[in-house]
Amino acid sequence: MSAAARPVVSVFDVNDASNTIKSLKLPAVFTAPIRLDVVQFVHTQMNKNKRQAYAVNIMAGHQTSAKSWGTGRAVSRIPRVAGGGTHRSGQAAFGNMCRGGRMFGPTKTWRKWHKKINQNQRRYAVTSALAASAVSALVMSRGHRISNVPEIPLVISNEIANVDKTKKAIATLAQFGADEDVQKAKDSRNIRRGKGKMRNRRYTMRRGPLIVYSDETKNVCNAFKNLSGVELVNVSRLNLLQLAPGGHVGRFCIWTQSAFEMLDSIFGSNTVSSKVKSGFKMPRHMVVAGDIARVINSDAIQSAVRPAKVNVRYSRMKKNPLKNLGIMVKLNPYALTMRRAELIAQSKRTDIESVGKKRKAKKVKSAAAIKALKKARKAKSKAFHAAMMEDEEDSSSEEESDEEEEEV
Repeated sequence: MSAAARPVVSVFDVNDASNTIKSLKLPAVFTAPIRLDVVQFVHTQMNKNKRQAYAVNIMAGHQTSAKSWGTGRAVSRIPRVAGGGTHRSGQAAFGNMCRGGRMFGPTKTWRKWHKKINQNQRRYAVTSALAASAVSALVMSRGHRISNVPEIPLVISNEIANVDKTKKAIATLAQFGADEDVQKAKDSRNIRRGKGKMRNRRYTMRRGPLIVYSDETKNVCNAFKNLSGVELVNVSRLNLLQLAPGGHVGRFCIWTQSAFEMLDSIFGSNTVSSKVKSGFKMPRHMVVAGDIARVINSDAIQSAVRPAKVNVRYSRMKKNPLKNLGIMVKLNPYALTMRRAELIAQSKRTDIESVGKKRKAKKVKSAAAIKALKKARKAKSKAFHAAMMEDEEDSSSEEESDEEEEEV
């Protein structure tokens, strides 16, 4: 159930989860607007403030006796390693494009590592994270196991400070169904991937419940600090890195009664400024009612708006003038003249083409006739030659027979 739908919160007895000691008015901070963009931005900036400086060696890439050869030797003017007799001599050095050279823009330890965040932004992010911690859907979507928790936000009486042993602390959380979330965090403990396991951050683990206490109940830390995934924070020092780990809102918070009662004085409300934070007043919602459909359909809005229009205008489908001559003539009366001229030109072109085809056919016919004539002439000449040769043979044979007769 969301915080806005429940104006009071129950305070449970630490020794009996079924016993409700009293009911407290829900602090105004739980009705603040949940701005995920503000939370993520502030968390990103705050998370940078625990970085350690790193840089490459200031001499890296420059531990070579290299000097430029200058111009005139048909090579670039990059510094080159001196000496001879090895592959290394004459190689380019120092440049970021060279083998064994320095990097481009070497990192320096005097980089600006820490980020300043506006105080109002930080306070806005904390109020948003607190408001999200009172919405059970957001808490469950973040991965916390709260199906057996009687109420969100969970407020326990101040006697929880009397719990002095870790074993008793586990039994107390089990009464309120919060031990399931602690067990989930304990089971998630795994060895980190990569080289981080050699850099004092060997294990990773999911976050469990966040116990918020006050100065009156600070002894609660002794018993709960050793539980896996459980974190503790003073209500006067609420930290966004704990309320929204990774920039994700919806941390499962367990409140002591005194800490819960201090929220109104720390954060104030929409009408009353904070007594602790100078000049801070709770941020307001841009929209008071989130149900926009209900707002639009209300009598106050519907009486002011104009009535719905009944007449319906049908739009005629436009025809393409490039394909429809009638539409083109409406747009351009000269298009008809152009079309006629085009048709006339086309008919002329077809006439010229037909004449050309006839001429071509005549040429083909004349060429065939000439070819046939040449063939016939060639055949006649061959026949004439053959006849002449036969006549010569006949005359020679007659002469021989006459000579034989004379000799006889």
